[in-house]
Amino acid sequence: MHLLHDPAQTTAPTDFDTFLQVDIRVGTILSAEPYPQARKPAIKLTIDFGPVIGVKRSSAQITELYDCATLVGRQVAAVVNFPPRQIGKFVSEVLTLGFPDEAGAVVLFAPDQRVPDGGRLF
Repeated sequence: MHLLHDPAQTTAPTDFDTFLQVDIRVGTILSAEPYPQARKPAIKLTIDFGPVIGVKRSSAQITELYDCATLVGRQVAAVVNFPPRQIGKFVSEVLTLGFPDEAGAVVLFAPDQRVPDGGRLF
């Protein structure tokens, strides 16, 4: 799942303590499968966030640039402390993060080197 925003729009200033309330972790995709029942094309991801967070699921609107076969084993970043969200018959437990490319397609946000699953963004 993702939300596109106007790139020229910024949000109000915040403080560091507020930022720390958003728990962004890295995990490895264990499985990826098409989710044709979603209102917008999506892929159901099962992501391992290590022993503390565990395995979580996410519905991600990433079909324009990614296919299921190439996602398995890839590390991604996700917000792990939002409440679960019902996406059709699927419960998305984490928000997988990405940035829009020039055409608005989602490019996944991930470390450029392998790091331990469950590591927290700081």
